Amino acid sequence: MDPTSQPLAQASPGVDAATGRNWLVLAAVVAAAVALRQVVVANTDVSWLLTVGEKVLAGQALYRDVIETNPPIAMLAYLPGLVLGRALHVRAETVIDVLTFAAIAASMLVTIAIARRTFAIDPARAWPVAIFTVAVLAILPMQTFSQREHLALIALLPALAALVARGNGAALPAWAVAAASLGCAITLAFKPYFVLGIGAGIVTAALHARSWRVLFAPEHLIAAVLVALYGAFTAVAYPDYFTTVYPMVRDIYIPMKRPFAELVASPGVAVWLAALVLALVLRPFGWAGLPVAVITAESAGFAAAYALQQKGWAYQSYPMIALALIALAFAIAGLPTPARGARPLRAGAMALAVVLFVGGATWMNDTSDAGALIAPVARLGPHPRILILTGEASIGHPLVRAVNGTWVSGQQDLWVHEFVARIGRERALDETTRARFATYEAEERARLIDDIRRMPPDVLLIDNLLDDWGAWLNADPELSELLKPFHRVETVQKIDILARDD
Repeated sequence: MDPTSQPLAQASPGVDAATGRNWLVLAAVVAAAVALRQVVVANTDVSWLLTVGEKVLAGQALYRDVIETNPPIAMLAYLPGLVLGRALHVRAETVIDVLTFAAIAASMLVTIAIARRTFAIDPARAWPVAIFTVAVLAILPMQTFSQREHLALIALLPALAALVARGNGAALPAWAVAAASLGCAITLAFKPYFVLGIGAGIVTAALHARSWRVLFAPEHLIAAVLVALYGAFTAVAYPDYFTTVYPMVRDIYIPMKRPFAELVASPGVAVWLAALVLALVLRPFGWAGLPVAVITAESAGFAAAYALQQKGWAYQSYPMIALALIALAFAIAGLPTPARGARPLRAGAMALAVVLFVGGATWMNDTSDAGALIAPVARLGPHPRILILTGEASIGHPLVRAVNGTWVSGQQDLWVHEFVARIGRERALDETTRARFATYEAEERARLIDDIRRMPPDVLLIDNLLDDWGAWLNADPELSELLKPFHRVETVQKIDILARDD
């Protein structure tokens, strides 16, 4: 703890005079974040998981009738928004946005409350960090807003504050232990990979405190128990995940990876590395030293998780970039009050932080947009039942929800066929692997045929933009016969839009 710093509770007259301006800036950040929700394209996975939730609420069985590659928390996280939206007669997407903003507010309040009790910081320095962190949580995600990685980081912030407290040797009240435990458990339940980020922060705090007891702090043990209970719940309530879905995930989804060189060369990695290096180069001392150390360690751990998944999708890089930017904010705030000649250092660091923030937000908004399909599909009639033959999830989602349609298939897209084809192009497969993959493809095709017979589509889209799905359909006599009563209405960006013959 820096003895020269002033606790939050002891604000100086200058800080009091600036409080109104700080609240205005914070309000502007929140207003900008809310406005972005009206113009940024809805997230593909969030749209799909809302559709999954609707199917489950309608009585379909998760992992049997509806195939989702992630454990149940991926769907369960959005069920409250669906249920509340129905009760209020409001779109689920709107409710999810509101709930996410509420979660950001709650997380920030708890995090600040823990920080106030455990280390001293001049309010004049605390306000910019808090405002920037809100921007990182509410604006930086862009199209990744409400994605699992976004929700995981929101949940994790109180645990970060708790780690800083442990590193300083401070005791935590029971409510802080509970918040940190729940946050860690939620984060790990979303993705086990995230243990790398959390673990890196725990080790860093333990080294700073020079005490192994930090490794076994109550919040860490409680979180481990909660994650174990979640695993047991999944096994009992959703056994089909382990028998039906996980084998496909293990054999096809996980091995489908981008070249590591392509991963490293992405704009997101460049933003992350620049923010992380700048935060470390500034080498803050006093009160900011430990927060920067813990947050950069966790950022590096989340970067390792991103590399381990090796998919290269922007949303998976959100935690590592967000934490690196937050660490940079702490590093800048921790710089000594500059003399006249030292002011350019602080100004330059702040300018770089803004540039990196914009770069990160641009990367988070780097997504394919099938918005050009919405108007042509909507013209075909209200509440259409839609089927899309594609291996690209973003073509169907959020399109179906945007036109108030019904998704015919029990899958997000024909990802099994798509991933098997990609793996086959990238490496030679032995006969045993080929046979196993052929079984997965046959099961996917059988599910698709069952879905079409159960709920014949009104609108059929065929993706000839990213792959030749028209040829794939024509090569399958049974599917071709089932989808024969359709006529092509128009083609948008090589995607054929067909309507059922009346």
